[in-house]
Amino acid sequence: MGTLSIFIIAVGLAMDVFAVSLGIGTSRKANAFRPIFRIAFHSGLFQGLMTLLGWLAGSTIASFIASFDHWIALVLLAFVGVRMILSGLDQKVEEHSPNPTRGLSLMMICIATSIDAMAVGLSFAMLQVHILSASLLIGVVSLALSVVGLLT
Repeated sequence: MGTLSIFIIAVGLAMDVFAVSLGIGTSRKANAFRPIFRIAFHSGLFQGLMTLLGWLAGSTIASFIASFDHWIALVLLAFVGVRMILSGLDQKVEEHSPNPTRGLSLMMICIATSIDAMAVGLSFAMLQVHILSASLLIGVVSLALSVVGLLT
């Protein structure tokens, strides 16, 4: 798989990070360096590490799941899609909004936006993609789009 293909995948993976960052950026008026750095850095880090984690899992069990790996990808991506649709339809209003740039809130945002990166990493193991450069590219693109979303 070429660099352009991985870059396009990285942009696709970073869209949820961009959307979350855009929401945080519009709800918080202060554009201080530290919160922007925290969100962008951790978003990029989690996207890259989850891709690597998915690849490690896929490499470990690749021979076992080779005959039905496409079904696993279908189920994982369908799960992510349904989860996104349901969260978009959820009309709950929170009375207290925690600070999304710190602690557990930041961690949960990063995990939630990088679950699809783990599924991509799993499929990268089946395709024998050079995972270090792919994970780095995915992390950097996520970081960059997070900064763009926060500053918009």
